[in-house]
Amino acid sequence: MVAREELSGSCSESEALAIYNKVREQGNFRMFCMQFMLDEDCQVARNALWVVTKAKKEETDLLIPLRDNLIDLAMNTAHSSVRRLAMNVVERLPMAETDVRTDFLDFCLEHMTDVKELPGIQSLSMKLAYRMCAFYPELMGELKRIVEAMEVEYYSPAVTCVRRKILTGKKV
Repeated sequence: MVAREELSGSCSESEALAIYNKVREQGNFRMFCMQFMLDEDCQVARNALWVVTKAKKEETDLLIPLRDNLIDLAMNTAHSSVRRLAMNVVERLPMAETDVRTDFLDFCLEHMTDVKELPGIQSLSMKLAYRMCAFYPELMGELKRIVEAMEVEYYSPAVTCVRRKILTGKKV
């Protein structure tokens, strides 16, 4: 079992991969996530989320029951790296119409256009908003109007790339 201490300090890419492989070998991926992703210590939660981003699709799908916890974490944390990583995991999960949360959609719409927000969070917010709006044509129209109104000179290349894909109807 992975010890909390392994996640409490700084964690390099190779260390994150080593922890991921250890969790995989032990076959307790969801337990690892439940135990550490929502830890009150920001560094532990951040490192656990980083480890989770190394997971393969079949392992990530094990986190579907934790979707609401991850969304709540993304919306309520004060730490941008925890927010970005939690949103990254949510973005990797399949989404059905019944999974759409209006509070999270509002959060994504707000953060995707906030020029003070980090580009990674802006991009993920746009992708997630697009996926949620895809179930509702009237919301998709509104999303496209918001995206169209974004002045590209205020955004990073990553954000403008997602913007362009949304406007041209390409998969984001």
